[in-house]
Amino acid sequence: MADGAVAKAGVDLSPGARRLVHVNGRVQPGEVVVIVTDPTMGRYAEAVAATARGAGAEVTVCIIPMRKRDGQEPPPPVARAMAEAAVIFSPVRVSITHTRAMRAALEAGARVCMMTAYTDAIMTSPALLETDFEAQAEVCRRLGAAFTEGEFVRLTSPRGTDLRFGIEGRVANVLTNIPDPGELAPVPDIEVNVVPVTGSAEGTLIFDASVPYLGIGILEEPIVCSVRDGAIVEMAGGAQAGFLREHLESFGDPHCFNVAELGVGLNPNARLTGEMLEDEGVMGTIHIGIGTSHTLGGEIVAPTHYD
Repeated sequence: MADGAVAKAGVDLSPGARRLVHVNGRVQPGEVVVIVTDPTMGRYAEAVAATARGAGAEVTVCIIPMRKRDGQEPPPPVARAMAEAAVIFSPVRVSITHTRAMRAALEAGARVCMMTAYTDAIMTSPALLETDFEAQAEVCRRLGAAFTEGEFVRLTSPRGTDLRFGIEGRVANVLTNIPDPGELAPVPDIEVNVVPVTGSAEGTLIFDASVPYLGIGILEEPIVCSVRDGAIVEMAGGAQAGFLREHLESFGDPHCFNVAELGVGLNPNARLTGEMLEDEGVMGTIHIGIGTSHTLGGEIVAPTHYD
């Protein structure tokens, strides 16, 4: 089934699947592998499933209706399957990363490879196929230690960003893309992130690269945000900014504007494409997450999380 899908599309997904299963997931014979997918992402799910079966794993593919929004919970039977998995792959169109089900699976010791909104371009990209994830892991650990031991962050940029917040007591999330039990990997996005102390973020934040959610992608003009008491209180900058602001306001939950995360991209082969899992890993970039922080180690629960 997977081979037919690959042939029909004219793109060989097997090299990417091998990297995901053997390098990122480190799937071993006899391990329980759960693949959560939706009807739009079957080619990627089947490619990974075939490779994992070839590695001797016990593979279950769970096909769920495409979620209506990022962070919507998967159905309870799927959540239970996730909690019993040794390794999870999630080729879904709409993210299930920031969910209680994913948090429970991580707490149960799953190794998670996120594949949200995967495309043929990501599956065949140098960011996935050519990156030495082991070599970058040490860089990740050093930066993670600096965040964990730190007390305060000030972020500035030539365009005018000047954002300040506390991180004392926070433990950095080190996403090497070769996860240990209880860790997730947004493959191929290598990053280290940290959650600001709730309510501490203040200043000006200017997004000037991409918002790889909601079909926004590469920004046509910067989005300028004013931040006060830990949340975005003003957002301006053209049609894309207006669309994002109206979308967040539609939930009627002020936590959607919470400054939830600062992440640092560390994949030297990643390029800015407008796709989340590559954009967030571009070496030398910073991304800011807004909305839920609970799944990253914070206290805020919101119906959304966008970077």
